[in-house]
Amino acid sequence: MSHYNLVHKRIRTLLFATFALFGVIIAQLFSVQVVRAGTISERAAKELLLTSTLLAPRGVISDINGVELARSVAAITIVVDQTQIDDAKLTAKITAPILQMGEDELEALYIGTLKYKIIVKSAKPAMWSKLQNTIANYNKEVLKQKGGLSKRILGFFSERSYVREYPTGTLASSLIGFINYEGVGAAGIESSLNSELSGINGEYIYENGAGTIIPGSAKIRIEAKAGTSVRLTVDRDIQWVAQDAISKAVESSNAKSGTVIVMDPKTGAIIAQASAPTYNPSKPIVGNLDIIRNPAVQDSYNPGSTGKVITYAAALEEKKLTPNSIYTIPYSMRVAGTPFSDHEKHPTQRLTATGALAVSSNTAAIQIGQQLGSETLYKYLTDFGIGQYTGSHLPGETPGLLAPVSKWSGTSLPTFSLGQGYSLTALQSTSVFATIANDGVRVTPTVVAGTTDASGNYIPAKDQKTKRVISAETAIEIRKMLESVVSANGTAPTAAISGYRVAGKTGTAMRFDPNCSCYSGYTASFIGFAPADKPAYVVSVTIQEPKGMHWGGALGGPVFAKVMKFVLQSKNITPSTTKLKAYPLTEAELAKSASAK
Repeated sequence: MSHYNLVHKRIRTLLFATFALFGVIIAQLFSVQVVRAGTISERAAKELLLTSTLLAPRGVISDINGVELARSVAAITIVVDQTQIDDAKLTAKITAPILQMGEDELEALYIGTLKYKIIVKSAKPAMWSKLQNTIANYNKEVLKQKGGLSKRILGFFSERSYVREYPTGTLASSLIGFINYEGVGAAGIESSLNSELSGINGEYIYENGAGTIIPGSAKIRIEAKAGTSVRLTVDRDIQWVAQDAISKAVESSNAKSGTVIVMDPKTGAIIAQASAPTYNPSKPIVGNLDIIRNPAVQDSYNPGSTGKVITYAAALEEKKLTPNSIYTIPYSMRVAGTPFSDHEKHPTQRLTATGALAVSSNTAAIQIGQQLGSETLYKYLTDFGIGQYTGSHLPGETPGLLAPVSKWSGTSLPTFSLGQGYSLTALQSTSVFATIANDGVRVTPTVVAGTTDASGNYIPAKDQKTKRVISAETAIEIRKMLESVVSANGTAPTAAISGYRVAGKTGTAMRFDPNCSCYSGYTASFIGFAPADKPAYVVSVTIQEPKGMHWGGALGGPVFAKVMKFVLQSKNITPSTTKLKAYPLTEAELAKSASAK
């Protein structure tokens, strides 16, 4: 074969081989892009594209003025794929200083077959950034070494998360509550409005490159929707004063607990609700878990003499007495074979109904209860909300205890008349006085002023339900009678506020202990409103199991005065311009008043 033919043969062979190679490549491309495109894409998605939850922030809880009481702050959740960690001990040694955890603790977390293991729940973004840089620098050094591929640190990922902050610390914690480790409301408003506060989680995808997220690869597939924010009726400044006052009172009296509630009687809005002792919702709760309870609605007790207000109001409404009706008041009396007595020994007195209320006579209240009868007294107790839920929707609320008349014994009527034998909560008791302050109309208590959705639209809460319990005329009469309690001759002169007319009632009740089915200790209270001639706010003070001094006027009166004075000033309530034309307290005073005319 000539040289020319040989060259041409080789060229043809080379061209044939080239075309054959191109044919194989084209066939492979066709197979990849057309025939097996779905399978390969699915495999790539599984191996390279990972899906993760995009957490939604909870809504803000704020006071009436927009001051944030609870909020969600962006954080990072650091997770690992245990199957990608070759040397758990080494990885723990490198990462421990950054994650601020012990090496042994981390080593245990790194060992296993889980592809998703949370290491740090709510890390600061700076921690994740430092961890990434440290791992990247370490891996660069390893790659320079022979056989270093097997010694690299892999398997760390991050997720966007949020940490719940409570900027005001312990302030209003029994009302606001807290969230648990899973981010779900576990107490207080956080719990009762959890569905509203919780947002809707989204979803994002990212590319997995050698065990870490490829920078810039994360893409949001479904955007997270922030939770609804809740604006409370609570005023932070008033809340602070109430918290300070009740905390000091509980400490000084060595009491078990104490509660202060400030309410607008016209709207039912709770302006403050403070309890002591309290806790910090940002920190783990250890020890006695009772501290996370909200005593304002979860603890029920006998009201004692504050309950006499219902007895007197009912008798006024039923025309059984007037403020000047005269009663013979013995120190003690027997009913159904059982002795009842006043709290301090005294000779038999002749007092007006106003005078009997001013000195909080038990034997007078029993006589008035007998005038009413069991059925009528029971009706007014239920109309004032005793034995029923208030409608506040605060979590854990108890309706208290009020037995039906069919279960009353011979001593039930006298016992109930003076405020013993049935139980209520501090919020219920506050509502009773708010009804009187609001001209006899009971308004359902509330702590929610409105809500703001994720788009920023504010929706005011609906007006609360109302019910007329007594006439406006009766409410005005009982208010004037209650002013005598705060006078120099009453049981709570310590509750007086200069420049304002104040009305209220003391209570000193025996506490029922379910552990021994007996009475043990006392509940001291004072509930009142001001200005008495045109009530703007109601303040209730309840102190449980004080040691030593246990009179409601002595313990509750000063707390009431401190809180109410601040409320009146901060709300710019004008001092009283009218003077009380006081009712006579004794038969002698009544006769003297009549002769003067």
